[in-house]
Amino acid sequence: MNDLESLNVVSEIFFNIFQRENLYTLDELKEKFAFDVKLPRKVKDSLTGEETWTEMENAELYIKQKNMDRYDATRGWIINKRKISTLEDIINIWKKINYITTERIYDSDNVHKSDTIYNCSNIYHSTDCRGSKNILFSDGLAESENMIASQRTANSNNCIRVDDSGNCSNSYNVICSAKITNSFFIQDCNSLYECMFCSHISNRRYCIANMQFEKEEYLKIKKILIDWITKKE
Repeated sequence: MNDLESLNVVSEIFFNIFQRENLYTLDELKEKFAFDVKLPRKVKDSLTGEETWTEMENAELYIKQKNMDRYDATRGWIINKRKISTLEDIINIWKKINYITTERIYDSDNVHKSDTIYNCSNIYHSTDCRGSKNILFSDGLAESENMIASQRTANSNNCIRVDDSGNCSNSYNVICSAKITNSFFIQDCNSLYECMFCSHISNRRYCIANMQFEKEEYLKIKKILIDWITKKE
């Protein structure tokens, strides 16, 4: 998913959550929303010098998945037998052939700046995603769609900053919760609709900081919150 395609996805997500236009560039989105998400980092393919992306840290040698496959098909990875006298000899030989594979993308399409992606489409700068679509700056998503800066979450859609949760939609900043819809700043909750700044409650709507409000009161405060979240400094 290239930059333009990614921004189009962001625009859709922003409208679904905030009913606002996205004013941020991709770099600004990453800095504002994904500041604490572990994302693939840029390295160089040790054989070709190409730019590539990996979630593995502190390796000495890297190789793109496609280049590893090509090398295997053309030259093979078996090397001639050498004399080994010590364990150190083995380790030194291993270091020369131990390329860490990068951009490991399986049964997926339109994936950019990402590593360990399975059965996905339209992925941008993310890692460890499975069965998902239209994902940006995320780590550990499954069966989810239209997500930004989220981690370890499944079966969710149109969310930003949702962590360790499931079955969330049209929400922002949700932690360790399930069945959250149209809500903001939720922690350890279940089955909430149109709530904000709530913790440890279930089966509620129009609550703010665990206090019950009328719908009209709630929507007035929600507008103020959305203006604050989406305002570009």
